[in-house]
Amino acid sequence: MDFLLLLVSTGLVTGAAYGLIAMGFALVYKATGVVNFAQGELMMLTAYVSFSVADRTGLSFLMLMALTIPISMAIGLLLERIFIRPMLGEPVFSIVMVTIGLAVILRGLVILVWGPDPAVFDVGLPDTVIRLGPVPFYPAQLVLVAAMAGVTTIAWIFLRFSRIGIAMRAVAANETAARLSGISVSRIHAFAWMFSSAIASIAGVLFAANFKLAPDMWFQGMKSFPAVILGGLDSVIGASVAGLVIGVVENLFQGYVGQGMREISGFIVIVVVLMVRPYGLFGSREIERV
Repeated sequence: MDFLLLLVSTGLVTGAAYGLIAMGFALVYKATGVVNFAQGELMMLTAYVSFSVADRTGLSFLMLMALTIPISMAIGLLLERIFIRPMLGEPVFSIVMVTIGLAVILRGLVILVWGPDPAVFDVGLPDTVIRLGPVPFYPAQLVLVAAMAGVTTIAWIFLRFSRIGIAMRAVAANETAARLSGISVSRIHAFAWMFSSAIASIAGVLFAANFKLAPDMWFQGMKSFPAVILGGLDSVIGASVAGLVIGVVENLFQGYVGQGMREISGFIVIVVVLMVRPYGLFGSREIERV
């Protein structure tokens, strides 16, 4: 029983990181109709930027995040203006290919600036073990889970009640009608990239604090993609919940089936889900797949 609880608890920690990354995927798709395949690389880049800020300033965790999030939003806006804005009106496939090219550029940029070696990212959190019943946690693990819960709640409130969130939903429902209503679609696209970058920075910093800071962090974006499909490409909240599910499934497969099954278990889940519910557990039936 203790082994099962340990697998589930560590799976929730990994799943929280997946859920945050998946929310970034879903947010951009919901507002633009495009899958941003550079989301994992964006998470990696913002984590490295935060690492440099922490190394030079020695800020506490909360102050570090307060500085990292605006910087990441500026990075997201810059990338949207340079790479995505000129592609407005082009076929969706072309824009997707641009995000793939952007992903490759960001991978090379990180290695060029910070080097290929892993680094220890001390975000200023204590390392004393906290026990919740029979299950031990490090503070960074609990902060990651709490951050995912907090970001999910904020995203739900934002999309449901704020003017920008309602405009995003309107653009997602019918872009032409949104334009006719006076909504600036290009501005909504920019906001989507900014907010997804902010979420990516939170995911990146906390993933690096819990696991490692290395140039292969971008692969977490690929590993988070099953959560996007499971939750639904256009469901930001569904993606966060699905991230937890994928994290737990991976750990259970690893613990009871074998080490190699961890890497493929999430993709087994999405194959099954796509056969039964192509639009995901929380997605809309009218999603146009890319």
